[in-house]
Amino acid sequence: MEKKTATFITHAAAIAAIYVVLTLVFAPISYGEVQVRVSEALTILPFFTPAAIPGLFIGCIIANATGRSVILDIVFGSIATLIGAFGTYKLRKNRWLAPLPPIIANTVIVPLVLRYGYGVPLPLPMLMVFIAIGEIISCYVMGELLLTVLLKYRNVIFNSQPAHN
Repeated sequence: MEKKTATFITHAAAIAAIYVVLTLVFAPISYGEVQVRVSEALTILPFFTPAAIPGLFIGCIIANATGRSVILDIVFGSIATLIGAFGTYKLRKNRWLAPLPPIIANTVIVPLVLRYGYGVPLPLPMLMVFIAIGEIISCYVMGELLLTVLLKYRNVIFNSQPAHN
């Protein structure tokens, strides 16, 4: 049982670290009303391991806090990622539905954070469209590319049984 716990914590920590690094390396496009957060491609990882759920949540908290985000963004932006990761885990039996929860969670929550946390004056529907487009690029385009590559190596990387395609 201890080995499983250590593996879970190690996977979660590695995913959190990668999320933070990707967010900060691509900082110019990771924040703001028009964003394509490359690190959101990692929200496909709960397809393979539940350790990705806390890893993505913690990674988002650290990335938002390090990126000088307001407290509303640190809290609610990270909760959006948590909801999305949990939803991806629940939909892991269908690779084409798995990316939807992060897209939906961020499309609903992040525009509210932009409006009330940062005072962005754009209409909420417009902010929702901007965030949705960025999330579709991150989660569906980049996330599906990542998923395709990881499906070939899942047993080596995650030491798990194959998920349904």
